[in-house]
Amino acid sequence: MISGTTTLIAHLGYPTHSFKAPLVYNPWFQERGIDAVVVPMGVRAGDYPDFFRALFSLTNIRGALVTMPHKVTTTELVDDLSPTARVAGAANAVVRREDGTLLADQFDGTGFVRGLLRKGFDPRGTRALVVGNGGVGSPIAASLAEAGVGALGLFDPDAAASRGLAGRLVEHYPELEVGTGSADPAGYDLVVNASPLGMGDDDPLPVDVTRLAPTTFVGEVVMRQEFTPFLQAAQARGCPVQIGKDMLYEQIPAYLEFFGFGSATPDELRAVSLAEDA
Repeated sequence: MISGTTTLIAHLGYPTHSFKAPLVYNPWFQERGIDAVVVPMGVRAGDYPDFFRALFSLTNIRGALVTMPHKVTTTELVDDLSPTARVAGAANAVVRREDGTLLADQFDGTGFVRGLLRKGFDPRGTRALVVGNGGVGSPIAASLAEAGVGALGLFDPDAAASRGLAGRLVEHYPELEVGTGSADPAGYDLVVNASPLGMGDDDPLPVDVTRLAPTTFVGEVVMRQEFTPFLQAAQARGCPVQIGKDMLYEQIPAYLEFFGFGSATPDELRAVSLAEDA
């Protein structure tokens, strides 16, 4: 039963958004005996700023999970941003700190990097290529920089998106080598598809897979299909891979830590999840 003392985490998205987070978080809270609940809240973009401010006037609100189209707007409504959120230009989590101020962070990239580490790939000092430099690729690039990659290649059909991301990365990580304009995967230790390519079976592959070395680790963000044509082609080259869904389940422990609920492993979350595609 939800009471006035129950800790609330709002899940903020557009009214037509499919809210799956409560199906993962809430069973975990119940299993751990934590008096907290994730509540889905559909908000139109025009209503979002006023709703956001009113939401954080509640006495039992701890924070919020934020989905599109509110991630960019959220950065303008908080008191402080993490370096990753600043580089990404968007935030997907907000916590109210003890002094009442709001801190926003971005965990898409965190989930991706945690997945790499769990699979034995340490990005420190490596060369990484991120194809797609928008809402998912930007935080992945930011988290890879935070994790200590030695060089980042950025490619997006919108060249301005790559240049903007490169500028923000260099501002926060001045020692990082950043290049833009090429999707050639040759010479990279890690290649990430953070573009929509792969959503359809007839899509072109995001990179020329014949240029992939068998030792290159290949990551995907598309979740509709676990082993996309791109990952299948990479595996045929002998490359180790990470599926898109792993990024989701790896970032939830980071959210739990951010909100002060301890942590969990992806396996623990999957074991209690009510989401059909866990």
